[in-house]
Amino acid sequence: MRVIFTGAIACALTSFGGTISAQQLVYTPINPAFGGNPLNTTQLEADANTQNQFKPKPATTNLTQAQLFAQQLQSQLLASLANQVSQAIFGPNAQDSGTFSFGGETVTFVRSLGEITVTITDPTGAQTVLKLPTSSSLTGG
Repeated sequence: MRVIFTGAIACALTSFGGTISAQQLVYTPINPAFGGNPLNTTQLEADANTQNQFKPKPATTNLTQAQLFAQQLQSQLLASLANQVSQAIFGPNAQDSGTFSFGGETVTFVRSLGEITVTITDPTGAQTVLKLPTSSSLTGG
């Protein structure tokens, strides 16, 4: 139907004494990352920045050496706790359940059919629950 309709338009246009000419349609990308004009970069960046919903946090004050040390120490202790929990869940002597407490935080895990549920409770009582598939449920066996 489309070919007949296009052909009919072409015949109608030529019958009015006009000539039909066509040119090749060429796509030119706008974004310079895809081969577009590099001069478009500034405009594209300005457009992106206007649409950006993210507002950066104000700069924080410089920390003292004692504060930096305390942050590093806390980070190391939390990493150690995470390693202990990970070994209890996935290590060579993996357990079916367990509880770890550290600084008011409580990490509880329970292995059930096809998944491991890890519950992290902070001192305010707020909980974060992670559900991890077991390796047997990933492989189907």
